[in-house]
Amino acid sequence: MVAVAECTEVTDELVEAMARLVGQLSDSSPPPTRDQLEQIVASPATALLVARDETGIVGSLTLVSFRIPTGLRTRIEDVVVDESARGKGVGLELNRAALEMAGAMGATGTDLTSRPSRAAANRLYQKMGFERRDSNVYRYRFATPEPAPEPGPAP
Repeated sequence: MVAVAECTEVTDELVEAMARLVGQLSDSSPPPTRDQLEQIVASPATALLVARDETGIVGSLTLVSFRIPTGLRTRIEDVVVDESARGKGVGLELNRAALEMAGAMGATGTDLTSRPSRAAANRLYQKMGFERRDSNVYRYRFATPEPAPEPGPAP
């Protein structure tokens, strides 16, 4: 049995779970820091949903909301289910909760993207009623800033 809830506070359990989950989602993005998670949880534009089973946090999803001239839109981002919990309906429950939340907000639509290689996820989204759009997705990448030098001993 899995329960999905919106995070309202950042706990050690959440920080540890996100480090594990984000590592399974992306090889190129570091896990969020506690401060970054605090910003996500505090932002009125994001809702961090987590799925828990008897072992603890086994999945997460971020619902982003924003108002544009044509209405309130929502977007599902960074859906990840722990390897140990895949195939057990965790992704379905996370997405259902996000869509319910988006509908309650009055969103006119909810978008998400998924890599073609994620066959199971793509089947799930289509089964849930998401429609594939004929659209180009573009990304502009900013240069990664150089890390600040380590402070040396005081002169």
